[in-house]
Amino acid sequence: MEYRTLGHSGLKVPVLSFGAGTFGGSGPLFGAWGNTDVEEARRLVDICLEAGVNLFDTADVYSNGASEEVLGAALKGRRNEVLISTKAGLPMGEGPHDAGSSRLRLIRSVEEALTRLGTDHIDIFQLHAFDAFTPVEEVLSTLDVLVRDGKIRYAGVSNFSGWQIMKSLAAADRHGWPRYVANQVYYSLVGRDYEWDLMPLGADQGLGALVWSPLGWGRLTGKIRRGEPLPEGSRLHDTASFGPPVEEEHLYTVVDALESVAAEVGKSVPQVALNWLLRRPTVSSVIIGARNEEQLRQNLGAVGWDLSGDQVARLDAASAVTAPYPHFPYRRQEGFAMLNPPLAG
Repeated sequence: MEYRTLGHSGLKVPVLSFGAGTFGGSGPLFGAWGNTDVEEARRLVDICLEAGVNLFDTADVYSNGASEEVLGAALKGRRNEVLISTKAGLPMGEGPHDAGSSRLRLIRSVEEALTRLGTDHIDIFQLHAFDAFTPVEEVLSTLDVLVRDGKIRYAGVSNFSGWQIMKSLAAADRHGWPRYVANQVYYSLVGRDYEWDLMPLGADQGLGALVWSPLGWGRLTGKIRRGEPLPEGSRLHDTASFGPPVEEEHLYTVVDALESVAAEVGKSVPQVALNWLLRRPTVSSVIIGARNEEQLRQNLGAVGWDLSGDQVARLDAASAVTAPYPHFPYRRQEGFAMLNPPLAG
């Protein structure tokens, strides 16, 4: 397993990490993802560690804390072998302090996560959403206290816009508080919006991308093909409305290219899709999920080999979309491109 530095930090993370969203699954979204119990979770953790995958990602909102509980139980007795990443900020109830990033909420969220995970520290703690009602100074000063108290090691964000991240980083620099070093983002061959603003920001400011839903919300598993109905057992029947939208023709264009490349390299469609992501600038780790051992071993097969330059170019071309303003001049016109070339094709 290859390990990369997470942004401008000293933390080394594996290029593939494991997402525990299927652990303890319940409700219309997470129940459709999976409902892995502690025994099966231990088995999946075993397989991950054997392969060198030692970073496990979860969140308090995943099945209302059950994911953290199952993950904590599965990691019992081997905490020092692993890195734990969790998130907080989204609503966990209907009370006035059950959502957001206020000092009260963050401290309580971290304490509750530590209890559910059965640990005394969180290696990577991320804000799950930007809270426009809480001053960034309150958020960052609270994270500073949590770092000083040893309850979290590194801080990051997820689902933030570029200006929200920069406002926070500026405040951190001004006051000497810990900077965000991780940005957990949606990025896939059918969702490349990350490349417009957040990728250049990450490269400039030192945020490593932890990629969620790298298979396009389950659309790049190899089970969806042009001219065929959605498979009966696909979770997209129940969860498509929760995830990032994809235009049907664009999806099929990408799938066609993936199937062609997969046949050439003797790999599966999801393995090729994951391998493509591992080549992208600023990507520190790609978070893979699995409902069972077979799916996990399949996803682990995305490392240890390389796509050719021609194959990458074909996948780039098939997945490319027109850049929004103000980005499209830099993609279309030589004079603009000379001043600000894109990081990714």
